[in-house]
Amino acid sequence: MRVLVTAGPTREPIDPARYISNRSSGKMGYAIAEAALDAGHDVILISGPVNLAPPDEATFVSVSTSDEMFDAVHRHADKCDVCVMCAAVADYKPAKVSTAKIKKRREKVLLELIPTRDVLDSLGRRQDRQFLVVGFAAETSDVEENAERKLREKNCDIVVANDVSSADSGMDSDLNEVTILFRNGERHKILRTQKTIIARELVKIFVKSATIMFDKKNVTVTETQLSEVIPNSSPVPRVAD
Repeated sequence: MRVLVTAGPTREPIDPARYISNRSSGKMGYAIAEAALDAGHDVILISGPVNLAPPDEATFVSVSTSDEMFDAVHRHADKCDVCVMCAAVADYKPAKVSTAKIKKRREKVLLELIPTRDVLDSLGRRQDRQFLVVGFAAETSDVEENAERKLREKNCDIVVANDVSSADSGMDSDLNEVTILFRNGERHKILRTQKTIIARELVKIFVKSATIMFDKKNVTVTETQLSEVIPNSSPVPRVAD
């Protein structure tokens, strides 16, 4: 299979010297890319600015802003069977970017922010897509509830949720603990461990899900068949749309 993975943060410029960004290290996305390569899959890795070396075997696309991430994903998505949106794309960007460095003044400076284009939603809403869409939900509270909302509202096939409120897990850490949510309401937990270990398990799940969701004619299978991906998952009540 061909797997597209996004990783790292985006940077939304304020002026030539400053930008808005976040704490994402890219470690989870890069681990997923490495795990997919190790499993014998082709990988396209689209990454924001990180201090990590991309895998030699991957097709690597470097981006900085959310708009660059959006364009790169849509340029490559149709070539892929699985799209894993692991990057921490900024939700907002400055409405105006100053062409010169903004000088410090005594008075307050107001920065107007506008929403960025939603990469995950744009993929999930495509009616003609022939690839599995995996979203990530980095939350600080009500983790699974917020992830369930993202799964429904952005029409993902799978959402991987994790709590980033802890300093020793999640963002900018080698460790993570995730809950995988499926469209049929099932959930599967992977307890706190190395991101490289979690990545291997996630790749198995993504590839198997894509395999049974789309046959050679790209016919979507039933949710009963999809539940076979994680037979030991604990079912939860399905939330009505």
